[in-house]
Amino acid sequence: MTPDFTWKDRFHGVAQRWWILVEDSENDHIYHSELFAFTKRTAKGEPQKLTFTVPIFEPHPPQYYIRAVSDSWLQAESFYTISLNNLALPEAGTSHTELLDLKPLPITSLGNKTYESLYNFSHFNPIQTQAFHVLYHTDNNVLLGAPTGSGKTISAELAMFRLFNTQPDMKVIYIAPLKALVRERMNDWRKRLVTRLGKEMVEMTGDYTPDMMALLSADIIISTPEKWDGISRNWHTRSYVKKVGLMILDEIHLLGADRGPILEVIVSRMRYISSQTERSVRFVGLSTALANAGDLADWLGVGETGLYNFKPSVRPVPLEVHIQGYPGKFYCPRMNSMNKPAYAAIATHSPTKPVLIFVSSRRQTRLTALELIQYAASDEQPRKFLNMSEEDIQMMVYQITDQNLRHTLQFGIGLHHAGLNDKDRSAVEELFGNNKIQVLVSTSTLAWGVNLPAHLVIIKGTEYFDGKTKRYVDFPITDILQMMGRAGRPQYDQHGKAVILVHEPKKSFYKKFLYEPFPVESSLREHLHDHFNAEIVSGTICHKADAIHYLTWTYFYRRLMFNPAYYGLEGTDPGILSSYLSRLVQSTFEDLEDSGCIEMNDDGVESMMLGSIASQYYLSYLTVSMFGSNLGPNLSLEVLLHVLSAASEYDELPVRHNEENHNAILAQSVPYKVDKDRLDDPHVKTNLLFQAHFSQVEMPVSDYVTDLKSVLDQSIRILQAMIDICANSGWLSSTLICMNLMQMVMQGLWFDKNASLKMLPCLSEDVISKLVKGGIENLQQLLDLSKTRLHNLLGSSPASTLYQELLRFPRIQMKLRLQRNKEGNVNPYSLNIRLENVQKRKSSRAFTPRFPKVKEEAWWLILGDSMSSELFALKRISFKDHLVTHMNLPSTAAITQGLKLFLVSDCYLGYEVEHSLEELFRTNHEQRNNPR
Repeated sequence: MTPDFTWKDRFHGVAQRWWILVEDSENDHIYHSELFAFTKRTAKGEPQKLTFTVPIFEPHPPQYYIRAVSDSWLQAESFYTISLNNLALPEAGTSHTELLDLKPLPITSLGNKTYESLYNFSHFNPIQTQAFHVLYHTDNNVLLGAPTGSGKTISAELAMFRLFNTQPDMKVIYIAPLKALVRERMNDWRKRLVTRLGKEMVEMTGDYTPDMMALLSADIIISTPEKWDGISRNWHTRSYVKKVGLMILDEIHLLGADRGPILEVIVSRMRYISSQTERSVRFVGLSTALANAGDLADWLGVGETGLYNFKPSVRPVPLEVHIQGYPGKFYCPRMNSMNKPAYAAIATHSPTKPVLIFVSSRRQTRLTALELIQYAASDEQPRKFLNMSEEDIQMMVYQITDQNLRHTLQFGIGLHHAGLNDKDRSAVEELFGNNKIQVLVSTSTLAWGVNLPAHLVIIKGTEYFDGKTKRYVDFPITDILQMMGRAGRPQYDQHGKAVILVHEPKKSFYKKFLYEPFPVESSLREHLHDHFNAEIVSGTICHKADAIHYLTWTYFYRRLMFNPAYYGLEGTDPGILSSYLSRLVQSTFEDLEDSGCIEMNDDGVESMMLGSIASQYYLSYLTVSMFGSNLGPNLSLEVLLHVLSAASEYDELPVRHNEENHNAILAQSVPYKVDKDRLDDPHVKTNLLFQAHFSQVEMPVSDYVTDLKSVLDQSIRILQAMIDICANSGWLSSTLICMNLMQMVMQGLWFDKNASLKMLPCLSEDVISKLVKGGIENLQQLLDLSKTRLHNLLGSSPASTLYQELLRFPRIQMKLRLQRNKEGNVNPYSLNIRLENVQKRKSSRAFTPRFPKVKEEAWWLILGDSMSSELFALKRISFKDHLVTHMNLPSTAAITQGLKLFLVSDCYLGYEVEHSLEELFRTNHEQRNNPR
């Protein structure tokens, strides 16, 4: 939707609301109504997108009308006709697998005492029993669709045991779409598979990237889709990718969610690798019950014997679901009206057993808990949810940091959200898991990852505030099913209960689709650019025909045939399909060419520098295109920080309700100005978070601490790309300032005159001023200082403390030798470089206390002319004790006074060693002219 009027503050105020209606004039019915608000900024920006579901009945009417009616202006309306005449409806979904009345298999069926010892039960459940033979005794691909709580992970373990038995030298790769699920698997399998089976296991998430040796020796790799996508792009050169024998895809029904395209690409790529290397990879997909399991099975290469798609009703602990609708146009009052029904549901369905309440935000966890405490107090039972003594809870509360959690725990109600620190979160999980507190109020993140089932689950509202679109949107059905799946504890309950409190107009929608799941559709079409770019860089796609062939490996291609209208395809005739794919590939190539990532010619396509950098650092093609337009020579730190913050990787940074007010306050505490009219923009917030990090400003709310961690996580690969682009363009000054920006991110400090001294926690401003007076202005000078001189400058005690602190840092000595290359070499000289760290240390782990992740020290070697600000060569290195390397001196490098070799740290502020090469050339020339 795009406003077709000129915004005037005097007439239009802060926002303009429009009713969006879907009408069937044939049957005189409105199938959907929604109030949508345009603000001044959204009215001037990109077209606004709305997604909703409407029914279509057979025989279908000739058209539906979408009408937009102003809430304020008379006769201000617009309508659009959707013709249904040529609509090709999707084929009927797959039938479900019947649960057979089989005798439960004992775990002794494994025939392996070690495997049997991993389980604390004697028999497999009915679903595991039915799939046992195919999983454990064959190498068939399997798709297992079953409700949450059906023991699908144990089913996957059966396939792992099969690989360990038959191909022990091959690897298992387990893909989980969320970091929380990866962490849960790591914790569980570390205790069982690593400790008892002696298997090597590594984690690959945004927090952890194992080294090459760990990946080569690993038996089990647990990864998020993004990490495996980044690694498997260069599968030709990575032997461990080709050594995968089993790929387990957890929650594969999330193929239709935000990160689905990445999941789709890695499966398609692994199937392609398997066909190219002629090594079979077994695929095991785990999901909830699916409406179109057959399409998914076909894509995974699953035959009839490996397809299990059980009904939602076959869960081991039956689930009783109650759906209650509540009126109210506005979100907050509606949420408030649900508190009393939530309290009543606890009293009715689970007066003494554990209760899990899911809400949409951290603020709602607090408000809901406080309301429940109030209702309990009104019943004269304020501590009815607490199952421990006053003394014990006081001891526990004393260790809790979060003030709200401290308060609610005393009444037996816990809070769980991403704003809690690890210690508080673990304490709450332990208290609820051990039934010390009866109620846990959580954001939806707990539905994934941490396995804390309850007797009763209450879903208080099915919408959340989407920071990107600045409005409330519905949770995906998959998330609702996952939350419901936490109801019913297999070892304690005969049945579980779920109460879903929804907005009244959506009640019938949830009644239908909680039991008849949506078909899983592909969203790859909208995200093809980055995946095509990666395959062009790797050489998989060289021509338009390669790209079309690549698409035939995808799930998107299969759904295109079965639900053409969803993807804008008019029919499934071969000619129409071929033309559609050809246009799709051509338009994607043209976008990539316009962004500077690829070049098209008569013979095909080839990658450009920007495209290679986007693929290497796993960045959006839009980000590197923006860098190509905005980076240049001799840029200031302020400009480079602005460019970094504008990366499209920060598009999704949440700007929550009223956070523009926090941003306005933050903007007054930092040195660089931001656009005051865009304080609700995620990129402005990103800029402010960076500046707050460097200034060590206290964050206005705990959410910002979590947001900063997310911003810093992403920043390293974005900065590395900026450095590479500047270096490839030969811009010495901009490259060095980007490196300083990387150091600032690592240390949480601004780069100024005495910045490197501020990295040492033991140095106060007084001590720094003493050192500066003594001529010590940076870390290198401090490292070269003798112990005696240090004592004389600072006194005995401070000097001893400082001396111990300095042992954390490297002391690098650099020796250079110039060597003339053989005749015919395009580079006349090469520079032999010997680096030695004379500070003997046990590890090369960087000292970065303000950076949220563990970091190894790394360095850049830069060959450049400081007078002309021209960069000739750049090399990234890492070493512990010593390193010998070389760099070629290009023929374009003039032997001038400014020609230097720089060694720059990637994590220590101002740590820079430079050598003039003019003197080296002179010495070399003299030695050649005056040989002894």
